[in-house]
Amino acid sequence: MDGLFVFEGFIKSTTMTIVSEIGDKTFFLAALMAMQHPRKLVLAGALGALVVMTLLSTFFGWAAPNLISRKLTHNLATILFFGFGLRSLWDGFMEEDGDSSELAAVQSELADNEKKRKVASTNADDDLKKQGRQLLTQFFSPILLETFSLTFFGEWGDRSQVATIGLAAEESVVGVALGGFLGHAVCTIAAVWGGKHLASHISEKTVAFCGGIVFLIFGIHSLLAGIRAVYWLAGSATADC
Repeated sequence: MDGLFVFEGFIKSTTMTIVSEIGDKTFFLAALMAMQHPRKLVLAGALGALVVMTLLSTFFGWAAPNLISRKLTHNLATILFFGFGLRSLWDGFMEEDGDSSELAAVQSELADNEKKRKVASTNADDDLKKQGRQLLTQFFSPILLETFSLTFFGEWGDRSQVATIGLAAEESVVGVALGGFLGHAVCTIAAVWGGKHLASHISEKTVAFCGGIVFLIFGIHSLLAGIRAVYWLAGSATADC
């Protein structure tokens, strides 16, 4: 039973992560960074950030039922899945065909970061900041650090992070964590080696519809599980009487 519980969490987490991350901001970020810098460094930085984020999210999900009642946690997770599902379907209906808005936003952000980096390199009065950067770059590549930080903060508060917390509160924490690792690895490797060609051919409308359907399925499953639990408790109480 425990093995089945872990496997169910693994499958749900893997599916949810893939449909959430394909065509997401961090996906395009990895694709564009890999076009300009060594792929191995970009892959290591992006995956490192996503692994840390997944560990934090699953920990928050594990802690939630210990801080508030499990029934309330279950109800909140169910509402969360339905909310994300309906929002994704709405985004799919409203999304216009054409160039990806996420891709354009990431390109603009990277261009701004490049300008800031050039300005910072010309300022001679930032000795402390430069010393701090030099200390980090003695152990880590600047490209790896940049990819890690951009990915981590880009993922913080994102839909997939919140959904992972909700899933970890419902399912096996181990299964959710492993599924998140696999889902992020698949998406990030595809982005790094597929590059802008793959990123520019992704339909945000199709991704939104697929994500909406997956989240609604999770919501329905969670709702039915809650109903079954209520009937089981009612049956147990009747039998005890």
